[in-house]
Amino acid sequence: DLLEAVRLLDQAVARDPAFFDAYGELAGAQDRIYFVGFDHTDARLQLSEAAIQSVRRLRPASGETHLVLAQHLYWAYQNYDRAREELAAARLTLPNEARIPLLAAYIDRRQGRWEESLDQMKQALEFDPHNLSILQQTSLTYQALRRYKETVATLDKVMAIAPKDIAIKVWRAWVELQWRADPSPLHATIETALTQNPKAAPYIVLQWFDLVFSERNPAAAERVLASMPAGGGYDENIPFPDSWWRGLVARLRGDEPAARAEFASARRELERIVRGQPDYAAALCAIGVVDAALGNKEDAIREGHRAIELIPVSKNAIDGSRMIQ
Repeated sequence: DLLEAVRLLDQAVARDPAFFDAYGELAGAQDRIYFVGFDHTDARLQLSEAAIQSVRRLRPASGETHLVLAQHLYWAYQNYDRAREELAAARLTLPNEARIPLLAAYIDRRQGRWEESLDQMKQALEFDPHNLSILQQTSLTYQALRRYKETVATLDKVMAIAPKDIAIKVWRAWVELQWRADPSPLHATIETALTQNPKAAPYIVLQWFDLVFSERNPAAAERVLASMPAGGGYDENIPFPDSWWRGLVARLRGDEPAARAEFASARRELERIVRGQPDYAAALCAIGVVDAALGNKEDAIREGHRAIELIPVSKNAIDGSRMIQ
């Protein structure tokens, strides 16, 4: 919960204005809120910049400061060249820090340098072999390459470290659906997970939606809707409000008037977001998807083209390809 993290970190630095590590974590949390679209506004970016200024003030030349700056340049500005410069400076005093090759891997991945990204992740794992985040990111990279055998093998390593992690279990079963078009492992895993812990439902709704749509099961889709957190969900960092998901379920059960009403509501909500954040490519992409569902073909194509202009594949191999899809 990034917003809760910001609240607690704000309290920490208020009590101790010299708490260097807290300022670094605060900048990172603000950057991620901005990056993933929870709040893609200049005001959020300025909150991150304020934390960065405190980091620089407290330890202007430390390796940790260079690493925090590299992360900031990556998440907030997608300035990969400058981020690499800061990583090189950080490496001089932090030669065994796993976060340095990990961030280099993120940059390589965004630039479409997939094999180089995997090499950097392997180096990060040499420094910290039981780091769940590095293993999960390695899995995501294999998954993006459709190298499902390696994806599953890496997720098995994650599960060996965290055998009770429901989200990882569901993720692994979801990969089986993508790989073999077999919904049965995901179906069994989700039902078992919800029986053991009904409160886990909000954390697995996107995979659950994939399952019920692949099985064409309207009744199960209604169960997923009831479990969705307020505000909708992010599909690969693309924001879709509650009404979008309600529209999909209405269409699945054959209620086209209800589906169109929900899609129209989703479009209005996304329009409000774009009015305040006109260069927010993910929201523009979402409007295009909604317009396509409404049959507004020309509008959908125009909005899709604008999203691709803002995040071309040449600049961002991950999100740019999602815009095209």
